[in-house]
Amino acid sequence: MSGMPSSVRRSERSRHAILEAALELCTERGYGRVTVEAIAARAGVSKKTIYRWWPAKSGILMEIFTEVLSDAAPFADTGDIEADLRRHIGLAVRLLGTPPYGPAYAGILSELHHDEELARDLAERVVDPRVDLAVTLLARAQERGQIPAGADPRLMVELLYGPVYYRHVLRKPPQDEATIAALVALVLRGPGAAAAPVAAPVPEAGLA
Repeated sequence: MSGMPSSVRRSERSRHAILEAALELCTERGYGRVTVEAIAARAGVSKKTIYRWWPAKSGILMEIFTEVLSDAAPFADTGDIEADLRRHIGLAVRLLGTPPYGPAYAGILSELHHDEELARDLAERVVDPRVDLAVTLLARAQERGQIPAGADPRLMVELLYGPVYYRHVLRKPPQDEATIAALVALVLRGPGAAAAPVAAPVPEAGLA
Protein backbone atom coordinates (compact mmCIF):
# COMPACT_ATOMS: atom_id res chain seq x y z
CA MET A 1 0.00 0.00 0.00
CA SER A 2 2.87 2.39 0.82
CA GLY A 3 4.11 2.18 -2.78
CA MET A 4 0.79 3.34 -4.20
CA PRO A 5 0.41 6.94 -5.43
CA SER A 6 -1.03 9.27 -2.79
CA SER A 7 -4.11 9.96 -4.96
CA VAL A 8 -4.87 6.22 -5.10
CA ARG A 9 -4.49 5.92 -1.32
CA ARG A 10 -6.83 8.87 -0.81
CA SER A 11 -9.39 7.33 -3.16
CA GLU A 12 -9.22 4.00 -1.37
CA ARG A 13 -9.65 5.67 2.02
CA SER A 14 -12.64 7.60 0.69
CA ARG A 15 -14.17 4.44 -0.76
CA HIS A 16 -13.89 2.58 2.55
CA ALA A 17 -15.25 5.57 4.44
CA ILE A 18 -18.28 5.67 2.14
CA LEU A 19 -18.94 1.94 2.49
CA GLU A 20 -18.67 2.11 6.27
CA ALA A 21 -20.89 5.20 6.45
CA ALA A 22 -23.57 3.59 4.29
CA LEU A 23 -23.56 0.43 6.41
CA GLU A 24 -23.75 2.38 9.67
CA LEU A 25 -26.59 4.60 8.47
CA CYS A 26 -28.56 1.67 7.04
CA THR A 27 -28.28 -0.06 10.42
CA GLU A 28 -29.25 3.05 12.37
CA ARG A 29 -32.07 4.38 10.19
CA GLY A 30 -33.14 1.60 7.86
CA TYR A 31 -32.34 1.58 4.16
CA GLY A 32 -35.36 3.63 3.13
CA ARG A 33 -34.35 6.61 5.29
CA VAL A 34 -30.73 6.74 4.14
CA THR A 35 -29.77 9.37 1.55
CA VAL A 36 -26.64 9.92 -0.49
CA GLU A 37 -26.32 13.30 1.24
CA ALA A 38 -26.24 11.62 4.64
CA ILE A 39 -23.68 9.06 3.48
CA ALA A 40 -21.46 11.80 2.09
CA ALA A 41 -21.69 13.82 5.32
CA ARG A 42 -20.90 10.77 7.50
CA ALA A 43 -17.98 9.73 5.27
CA GLY A 44 -16.60 13.26 4.98
CA VAL A 45 -16.73 13.32 1.18
CA SER A 46 -18.75 15.14 -1.46
CA LYS A 47 -21.80 13.69 -3.20
CA LYS A 48 -19.82 14.04 -6.43
CA THR A 49 -17.24 11.60 -5.07
CA ILE A 50 -19.96 9.05 -4.33
CA TYR A 51 -21.62 9.39 -7.72
CA ARG A 52 -18.25 8.96 -9.39
CA TRP A 53 -18.24 5.33 -8.19
CA TRP A 54 -21.91 4.45 -7.73
CA PRO A 55 -24.99 5.68 -9.65
CA ALA A 56 -27.25 5.32 -6.59
CA LYS A 57 -27.14 4.41 -2.91
CA SER A 58 -28.27 0.86 -3.72
CA GLY A 59 -25.00 0.25 -5.52
CA ILE A 60 -23.04 1.10 -2.39
CA LEU A 61 -24.88 -1.45 -0.26
CA MET A 62 -24.75 -4.08 -2.98
CA GLU A 63 -20.98 -3.73 -3.18
CA ILE A 64 -20.75 -4.21 0.57
CA PHE A 65 -22.80 -7.39 0.60
CA THR A 66 -21.19 -8.81 -2.52
CA GLU A 67 -17.78 -8.55 -0.84
CA VAL A 68 -18.94 -9.65 2.60
CA LEU A 69 -20.85 -12.72 1.42
CA SER A 70 -17.98 -13.89 -0.75
CA ASP A 71 -15.58 -13.65 2.19
CA ALA A 72 -17.80 -14.71 5.09
CA ALA A 73 -19.93 -17.43 3.47
CA PRO A 74 -17.97 -18.94 0.56
CA PHE A 75 -18.98 -22.04 -1.35
CA ALA A 76 -16.68 -25.02 -1.01
CA ASP A 77 -16.76 -28.28 -2.96
CA THR A 78 -14.91 -30.93 -0.97
CA GLY A 79 -16.84 -33.80 -2.52
CA ASP A 80 -19.10 -34.14 0.54
CA ILE A 81 -22.22 -32.15 -0.40
CA GLU A 82 -23.88 -32.53 3.00
CA ALA A 83 -20.87 -31.26 4.94
CA ASP A 84 -20.30 -28.44 2.43
CA LEU A 85 -23.90 -27.24 2.70
CA ARG A 86 -23.93 -27.45 6.50
CA ARG A 87 -20.82 -25.30 6.65
CA HIS A 88 -22.07 -22.80 4.08
CA ILE A 89 -25.54 -22.37 5.60
CA GLY A 90 -23.98 -22.11 9.05
CA LEU A 91 -21.70 -19.29 7.92
CA ALA A 92 -24.60 -17.48 6.25
CA VAL A 93 -26.70 -17.75 9.42
CA ARG A 94 -23.81 -16.42 11.49
CA LEU A 95 -23.34 -13.46 9.14
CA LEU A 96 -27.04 -12.56 9.26
CA GLY A 97 -26.85 -12.59 13.04
CA THR A 98 -23.81 -10.29 13.16
CA PRO A 99 -24.28 -6.50 13.44
CA PRO A 100 -24.11 -4.34 11.46
CA TYR A 101 -24.54 -6.73 8.51
CA GLY A 102 -27.63 -8.58 9.71
CA PRO A 103 -29.71 -5.51 10.63
CA ALA A 104 -28.62 -3.67 7.48
CA TYR A 105 -29.55 -6.59 5.26
CA ALA A 106 -32.94 -6.95 6.97
CA GLY A 107 -33.54 -3.27 6.24
CA ILE A 108 -32.71 -3.78 2.59
CA LEU A 109 -35.06 -6.76 2.32
CA SER A 110 -37.88 -4.73 3.85
CA GLU A 111 -37.61 -2.16 1.04
CA LEU A 112 -37.64 -4.52 -1.93
CA HIS A 113 -41.35 -4.13 -2.66
CA HIS A 114 -41.06 -0.34 -2.66
CA ASP A 115 -37.83 0.15 -4.60
CA GLU A 116 -37.56 -1.47 -8.02
CA GLU A 117 -33.97 -0.35 -8.51
CA LEU A 118 -32.95 -1.88 -5.20
CA ALA A 119 -34.76 -5.13 -6.01
CA ARG A 120 -33.03 -5.33 -9.39
CA ASP A 121 -29.60 -4.57 -7.95
CA LEU A 122 -30.00 -7.11 -5.17
CA ALA A 123 -31.06 -9.81 -7.62
CA GLU A 124 -28.39 -9.10 -10.22
CA ARG A 125 -25.43 -8.43 -7.93
CA VAL A 126 -26.05 -10.51 -4.81
CA VAL A 127 -28.84 -13.08 -4.94
CA ASP A 128 -28.72 -14.52 -8.47
CA PRO A 129 -24.91 -15.06 -8.54
CA ARG A 130 -25.07 -16.80 -5.16
CA VAL A 131 -27.98 -18.98 -6.25
CA ASP A 132 -26.12 -19.94 -9.43
CA LEU A 133 -23.08 -20.97 -7.37
CA ALA A 134 -25.25 -23.11 -5.09
CA VAL A 135 -27.01 -24.71 -8.06
CA THR A 136 -23.63 -25.54 -9.59
CA LEU A 137 -22.52 -27.14 -6.33
CA LEU A 138 -25.64 -29.30 -6.18
CA ALA A 139 -25.42 -30.21 -9.87
CA ARG A 140 -21.89 -31.51 -9.30
CA ALA A 141 -23.11 -33.57 -6.37
CA GLN A 142 -25.87 -34.89 -8.59
CA GLU A 143 -23.30 -35.99 -11.15
CA ARG A 144 -21.46 -37.84 -8.37
CA GLY A 145 -24.66 -39.63 -7.41
CA GLN A 146 -24.96 -37.93 -4.02
CA ILE A 147 -28.47 -36.63 -4.70
CA PRO A 148 -31.19 -38.24 -6.85
CA ALA A 149 -30.94 -37.77 -10.60
CA GLY A 150 -34.49 -36.41 -10.74
CA ALA A 151 -33.91 -33.71 -8.12
CA ASP A 152 -34.16 -30.05 -9.09
CA PRO A 153 -31.02 -28.23 -7.80
CA ARG A 154 -32.62 -24.79 -8.11
CA LEU A 155 -35.64 -25.84 -6.06
CA MET A 156 -33.30 -27.39 -3.49
CA VAL A 157 -31.52 -24.05 -3.12
CA GLU A 158 -34.83 -22.31 -2.41
CA LEU A 159 -35.66 -24.91 0.23
CA LEU A 160 -32.26 -24.43 1.88
CA TYR A 161 -32.28 -20.63 1.98
CA GLY A 162 -36.00 -20.13 2.58
CA PRO A 163 -35.97 -21.07 6.29
CA VAL A 164 -32.86 -18.94 6.87
CA TYR A 165 -34.47 -15.79 5.48
CA TYR A 166 -37.80 -16.64 7.13
CA ARG A 167 -36.19 -16.54 10.55
CA HIS A 168 -34.07 -13.50 9.77
CA VAL A 169 -36.85 -11.31 8.39
CA LEU A 170 -39.35 -12.26 11.13
CA ARG A 171 -36.66 -11.83 13.82
CA LYS A 172 -36.95 -15.38 15.04
CA PRO A 173 -34.00 -17.13 16.74
CA PRO A 174 -31.45 -18.22 14.09
CA GLN A 175 -30.87 -21.88 13.37
CA ASP A 176 -28.36 -23.64 15.57
CA GLU A 177 -25.91 -26.24 14.31
CA ALA A 178 -28.32 -29.15 14.88
CA THR A 179 -31.18 -27.39 13.11
CA ILE A 180 -28.98 -26.56 10.13
CA ALA A 181 -27.85 -30.19 9.90
CA ALA A 182 -31.49 -31.33 10.01
CA LEU A 183 -32.48 -28.80 7.33
CA VAL A 184 -29.70 -29.91 4.99
CA ALA A 185 -30.52 -33.58 5.54
CA LEU A 186 -34.21 -32.95 4.88
CA VAL A 187 -33.53 -31.14 1.61
CA LEU A 188 -31.02 -33.71 0.40
CA ARG A 189 -32.90 -36.84 1.47
CA GLY A 190 -36.48 -35.73 2.09
CA PRO A 191 -39.54 -36.99 0.19
CA GLY A 192 -38.61 -36.89 -3.47
CA ALA A 193 -35.39 -35.04 -2.58
CA ALA A 194 -36.83 -31.79 -3.95
CA ALA A 195 -37.80 -33.33 -7.26
CA ALA A 196 -38.75 -31.09 -10.11
CA PRO A 197 -42.52 -30.56 -10.27
CA VAL A 198 -44.31 -32.81 -12.73
CA ALA A 199 -46.52 -31.06 -15.23
CA ALA A 200 -50.20 -31.94 -14.97
CA PRO A 201 -51.38 -34.26 -17.74
CA VAL A 202 -53.27 -32.64 -20.57
CA PRO A 203 -56.91 -33.85 -20.52
CA GLU A 204 -57.97 -35.86 -23.53
CA ALA A 205 -60.55 -34.33 -25.83
CA GLY A 206 -64.05 -34.70 -24.44
CA LEU A 207 -62.85 -35.33 -20.88
CA ALA A 208 -62.26 -31.72 -19.78
